[in-house]
Amino acid sequence: MGSAIIEHINLNVSDPERAAATAAALFGWAERWRGLAANGRLTIHVGSAQGYIAFHARPTDDVGTRFEKGVPFNHVGVQVDDLDAVEARVVAQGLTPFAHGDYAPGRRFYFFDPDGIEYEIVSYSPPQA
Repeated sequence: MGSAIIEHINLNVSDPERAAATAAALFGWAERWRGLAANGRLTIHVGSAQGYIAFHARPTDDVGTRFEKGVPFNHVGVQVDDLDAVEARVVAQGLTPFAHGDYAPGRRFYFFDPDGIEYEIVSYSPPQA
């Protein structure tokens, strides 16, 4: 059997423009595509050449509702080279990092986006001097 990779994740968000801009600012990702999904709602794909997150507009009657942690999933994990630089960008976006941890073989922290989606940011690189 060949190897498998995750090509994308599709998240329902209240504001795809904001979510896409935040991901681009935090992770240095670029917009890969935007358009209307089959249901007529805006979707914006932001990521790297290897994969992306599709930020899909939630139904208008659902906007403003925050998901309970762990529903429908626990978090999105993003691996970065410079954990401290990404954390500074998270703070600059007005978001709050928490649950910092050092563990073999890396370091991590978490934050919630404005829709209550939790992200784990992890680095396996040594801390920058």
